[in-house]
Order: sequence, then structure tokens, then C-alpha cells
Amino acid sequence: MAVVLIIEDEAQVLLLAESYLQEHGHETFSARTVAEGSAILARPDKIDVLFTDIGLRDDLQAGLELARAAVGHRPDIKVLYATGQTVTGGMRELFVERSAMLVKPYTVDQLLTSLSMLCITHPHRDPNT
Repeated sequence: MAVVLIIEDEAQVLLLAESYLQEHGHETFSARTVAEGSAILARPDKIDVLFTDIGLRDDLQAGLELARAAVGHRPDIKVLYATGQTVTGGMRELFVERSAMLVKPYTVDQLLTSLSMLCITHPHRDPNT
């Protein structure tokens, strides 16, 4: 199972995503702001997947910027984006490699399937092997 950092500014959505993932065996960390998420990413904790809303607070691309910073700090991290906004081709060009996207509102099955496919398609590589 994956260790997932969830960054979502809507409290109820954050709690639901966290509970869904934990119920299905995933370990989670959670944050409601870019600053909180960045602080967690700076710690030495293992994180396999960053699950971030693209638009956080008043910044419609904060999740994209956070994902790029996360990959710079943790090259093997995978990213699952979530958004309720229309995603243009120009915005998709800003997605990091090893990423997928969910459209809000998403179901538990969509969340779990997207996470599973992301981890299967881009498995964590052990640098010692």
C-alpha cells in the first residue's frame, strides 16, 4: 500500500479522502495549505504519492507548483491531481511526469483506481537495486 500526502483546502473533502484511503490500507499525511504540505514534504517521512488539489485557496495553480517542487525534492514521488475546474491543454503541459488526474466530484472507486493505476504504471524504484 502507498503512503499518500493529501493536500486539499476543503476540510470535508480532505477528511473523506483521508478516511477512504486509510480504510483501504494506505497511510496518509494531510495538509490544507501549500505551506503545510511543503513542511511535510521537507520531513524525512516516506511519501509515495502527492494527492493535491490543483487550485488551493485563491491560487488556481498552487497544486501544480507544489507538485513541481515536490518532484524536485523527491524525484520518485508520483502525483495525483484533483480539480473541479476545466483543465486546458496548456495546464496539462504543467503536469509532472508520473502523474494522473481526478475530476471533482470523484467517487471512492475513482480515487482508489487512479491511485492504484498510478502506482502500478510508475512503481517506486528502490535506488539500492
